[in-house]
Amino acid sequence: MAFEDTAERGLAYQLGSFALFLSVAALVTAFAFQYIGGYAPCPLCLIQRYAYYAAIPCLFLALALVSSGARGWAGAILFIVALAYLGNTGLGVYHAGAEWKFWPGPDSCGGDQGLAASTGGLLQDLSTIRVVRCDEASWRFMGLSFAGWNAVISLFLMSVTLRAAFSAAEARRRSL
Repeated sequence: MAFEDTAERGLAYQLGSFALFLSVAALVTAFAFQYIGGYAPCPLCLIQRYAYYAAIPCLFLALALVSSGARGWAGAILFIVALAYLGNTGLGVYHAGAEWKFWPGPDSCGGDQGLAASTGGLLQDLSTIRVVRCDEASWRFMGLSFAGWNAVISLFLMSVTLRAAFSAAEARRRSL
């Protein structure tokens, strides 16, 4: 029984560590494309990063809780992270669908040209500013844009963190 308890806790820790590593890697990759590759993110792209910003410290906390034996709390945090990644998957699918013109993107992602025309000097400034639209993919790899790849990665991270949450809960149940 003690061996199984250690194995379950170990699986939750391993999966949580893997999710933490992938979350950091995804965010570093996004920053590399932005600052090294020169791909400016649109407003929806920036919003999709929020799940990673929240998940990274939460995953670190969950790993610390698993290590300290507080597997119930760790499982709850891992479950919340899984829900955040599920929501991020939906946002990525919405964004990718707007890029493929399956549905319209948000009005806030294209800039309001009528407002610019009515403000005079602002029109001059806009000629030097590149507006990044949410409904136009700036890059594709294997048919998927940044938003599409974010949806795939978020779905994978959701499944990993959900499995980690269930492993932590199972380890807690066995220890009772």
